[in-house]
Amino acid sequence: MTNTTWHRGQRSGAGKFTGRRIVVTGGSRGLGELVVRSLLSEGARVATCARRPDPLEELRSSLGTPTDLYVQPLDVSAPDLLERFVEEAASELGGLDGIVACAGGARGRGITEASAEDWATTWKLNVGHVARLIATSAPHLRAAGGGSIVVVASVSGWKPGPQAQYGSAKAAQIHMVSSLARELAADGIRVNAVSPGSMLIPGKRWDRMRSEDPSAFERFRAEFPGGELVRPEEVADVIAFLLSDESRAVTGINLPVDKGQNAPTPDGY
Repeated sequence: MTNTTWHRGQRSGAGKFTGRRIVVTGGSRGLGELVVRSLLSEGARVATCARRPDPLEELRSSLGTPTDLYVQPLDVSAPDLLERFVEEAASELGGLDGIVACAGGARGRGITEASAEDWATTWKLNVGHVARLIATSAPHLRAAGGGSIVVVASVSGWKPGPQAQYGSAKAAQIHMVSSLARELAADGIRVNAVSPGSMLIPGKRWDRMRSEDPSAFERFRAEFPGGELVRPEEVADVIAFLLSDESRAVTGINLPVDKGQNAPTPDGY
């Protein structure tokens, strides 16, 4: 994506995150990219990672190669790489004040087709990545006097739909948040989840369905009481709220941002 696609990311001088140091995983595309642009526009210093180097460099270039953005290509599920990235990000940024766990995904199809490796890969990418990210970041947040962690879960974490490996991994993220919020509260660290509904992101699944299979898309729109899918900007705004001091009394919650979505697929429950 480019900054003209999202209409965000322009420098605005002082903002509500001026001086804050924030790590965002999965920040090169989609919601993660928009979160990175939004935080930078509000004065934050940001470190982000993604699997492929080219989109990260495209992001840097589109922003004029800012000195307040640190990027690193890596697979968040690979042993030691995520931990090393967090340590290097803390060093580059001079500490950490916030974390956004946005990387995620799924592998495999239905229960009779998905392999044990599909399940393990999906869990490593979602549950394992979040646990390792928080474990490595917590000492840096503690050293800064506390901070905010936001985990991007999903409507699929409590509203059932295929595939089960993804939904169960997202449900595990939501439970992890409520548990770690209690565990880390004494250190001044808040932990919350945001559960987006199905987002209409340019070039992604639902946007493609809108042009390739309009009838299926219209069926899917009926799962939303207002008839409109979630916009990623709406989710990014909620993430920013949970990172900010405005939510200083909020911890341990799962905040749906789904416009009242019913089923997470066009085929209902």
